Order: sequence, then C-alpha cells, then structure tokens
Amino acid sequence: MTLPEVQNAISEKKICVLIPTYNNEKTLKRVIDGVLEYTENIIVINDGSTDSTLQILEKYSITVINLSENKGKGNALKLGFRKAKESGYNYAITIDSDGQHYPDDIPVFVENLLNENEDVLLIGNRNMSQDGIPKKSSFGNRFSNFWFWFETGIKLEDTQSGYRLYPLHKIPKKYFTPKFEFEIEIIVRTAWRHVPVKNVPIKVLYDPAERVSHFRPFKDFTRISILNTILVTITLFYIIPRNFVNNFKKKSFKKFIKEDVLESDGTNRIKAFSIALGVFIGLSPFWGFQTLLVISLSVLFKLNKVLAFVASNVSLPPFIPFIIAASLFLGSPFISGNSNILSQDLNFDLVKNNLLQYIIGSFILATTMSAVSGIAAFLFLNKVNPENNGSLKH
Repeated sequence: MTLPEVQNAISEKKICVLIPTYNNEKTLKRVIDGVLEYTENIIVINDGSTDSTLQILEKYSITVINLSENKGKGNALKLGFRKAKESGYNYAITIDSDGQHYPDDIPVFVENLLNENEDVLLIGNRNMSQDGIPKKSSFGNRFSNFWFWFETGIKLEDTQSGYRLYPLHKIPKKYFTPKFEFEIEIIVRTAWRHVPVKNVPIKVLYDPAERVSHFRPFKDFTRISILNTILVTITLFYIIPRNFVNNFKKKSFKKFIKEDVLESDGTNRIKAFSIALGVFIGLSPFWGFQTLLVISLSVLFKLNKVLAFVASNVSLPPFIPFIIAASLFLGSPFISGNSNILSQDLNFDLVKNNLLQYIIGSFILATTMSAVSGIAAFLFLNKVNPENNGSLKH
C-alpha cells in the first residue's frame, strides 16, 4: 500500500495508535515521529515515568494521559482503550515505546485488516528464531503459545508481541490483570468471544544499548503462570462445554448419527469408550456438573466429545426416579438396617436421609452400566462399521 492509501484507510476505519510508555526517554521520540508519518491519531499513556518523558511529550500536539505513578502496562492499555473508544475510534494499534517495534510496520496491520471480512485481533509475529533474539524471550514465547493454543484452540507463532491491532468494540470491557499478563488475558478472552486472532509478520529490533525492559522475570512469570492456571480451569470447565453444547444444538439428529457416530474420527474402540464414559458420568452423583465433567474428560483423554455428551444424557428427568431407585437398591447391602428402603416413598428427602447408600449404589450402577453400554456399543459399531475396528498396528 502507498502512504496515502494507508493514511486514508486509517482515517476511514477509525484507527488510532496507543503508545504506553514508562522511562523510555531514549527511544520514545523516535517511535512517536515514526507513527506520525502515518497518522496523528495517537494516544500516549505515560505510566508514571520519572525520566524526561514529560518534557518529550510536551513538544507534540497529540493526546497524552499522564499517570502520577507507575501502575503497569496492563493498566496503561486499559486506560488507552477507554480513551480511544470515547474518542470514537473502532480499532487501536498498540506499539511499544522501547524501540523494538518499527512504526513502518503499521501498513502491515492496516492492509491485513482491510483483507478481513470481519473484525480481527492481529498480533505481530517477530520471528523469534532470528539472530539477536534472547533465548529467554524465545522460550517464554513458546511457553505462551502453547497455553494460548490449549485455552483457545488457536495456533500462533507469537503471542507475546505488544505490537497489535485490537477491534475496540469486540474486546472485553472489564479485566482482572494490571501488568504484563494483561496482554495474555485480553487475547484469550477475546478469542473466547469468537473473534479471530491472527499473526502478521513484523520486524523487531533488540538493542541492549537503548532498550529498557521492565519485565521482572520471577514476579511477572509467576503472575503469568497463575493467570494461565485460572484460564485453563475456565477453559476445561466452562469454555469447552459451552462451545460444544452450542455447536451440538445446531445439528439435526440424522446429521449427528452420520457425522458424529459413523463418520467421526476415532476407532470403534474410542467411540465405545466415549459412550462408556458418558454413561458413567450420567449415572454418577455429579448433579449439576455432568456436562462440564464429561466434555472436559473427553478432551483430556482424547475421546469423542459428542458421543460422550449424548451418552451422559442417560440421566434425563424421565429416567431420574429409576436411577435413584436402582442406586438405593444397589447401595442397600452396604448400609445396615436399610434393606427395605424401597418400600418408602421415592423422593429427594429419601436420598438426603440415605445419602451414603445412594452414593455407593450410584457408583455401582454407573460402573456396571458403563461397562455394559461400552461393550454393547463396541459390538454394534464393529457390526455396522467393521473396517474401523481399532486393531493395533505394530
């Protein structure tokens, strides 16, 4: 794209550039001057700098947010996003002020945005394998890439670059992290909102003589690890089940049988194990958590999520009285003095008053029916689809 085309696109798409800065007096002027070649839509967030940053910024007619004390990059970006939306912008390109990002890569973000048919979050790919990139940075990026993939299913080559383009009206409105880990939180939670997250190629400069990094290896890595632990937990117990149930609702029964039973990935053995898992969870006393457990365990053990989910619905309301009765009956031999329990009215008070008996019986019932259904499913699938019998190859 030519310079006028980039400038026109920035204006038409209502794009601004956010520059968070903290004690980067050596490189700040160069970064601002480089951005000004493309646009005057600049918002600088001075995060409590104690060097000559204030004096540098006074020379420019741009929007500046001055903070009295340093509160972290995440907090600075949140303030910048808020100001950008208040100013009527739809997108924000964030660029670090430490000199590692080249302002002349702004057209890369603009052009890729124009090529998309929907809002997208773009992250600069710094090519961490090139010479001059610190090994600790490469490791940290690979670590971050793995967890981002686990939490979203999206594979990226660079998830830590601060050079990004954000769709301001598609990112979350509230956040829980104030420092470097914020940039992980925002891309994961934006991806959870079904917004595409993609890499675009950019250049990067690591100059030890100029670059001032405020990343604290132990403290910030610990904060990032805690955040990823929370995000993984949410992924397993909410995001994966939510997405699965939403997708399952869109399918007809005929399409489900064809695609998810007969033509789905996995051997007949895996499908049978998936059904067995679903039946076990459905009949076990995990009321309220059955869907979360069955989908999460299916993902963990690489089973067929759809089959496991459908099988777990063995505990649909019409079957609950029979499940309770069978559980209490099977548990009665293990609890003295309750052999005639089924002569009483069958209700939830009965379960509450004989909870241990119910729990023991329900696990016996779940284990037995899980084995029976798994074997039956395996025999049935081998009969209708024998070529997918899951024989081992050596």
